[in-house]
Amino acid sequence: MKLTDMQIKERLSQINEWNQQDNWLTRDFKFKDFKTAMAFVNRIAEEAEAMDHHPDILIHGWNQVRLSVTTHSQGPAGGLTEKDFKLAERVNQLR
Repeated sequence: MKLTDMQIKERLSQINEWNQQDNWLTRDFKFKDFKTAMAFVNRIAEEAEAMDHHPDILIHGWNQVRLSVTTHSQGPAGGLTEKDFKLAERVNQLR
């Protein structure tokens, strides 16, 4: 179920360094090198598969990763759901 604006604001206050951009949760990560960034991406892939909820992942520069999470099944406009925040929490634990 798509969260309301008030629910999203409340949930954002509970997770560190994630931001809302339209219907997406986003967070940027910076690592000491490319290999470490890729290892992090692989850990995210394992968690995403286990949850059956897959973020968009952008690897840029040589040591930076941007994650973007939304629930596509909420229709063409997308939307944020509790599942998006649960994935964000799991990602925070991987860092």
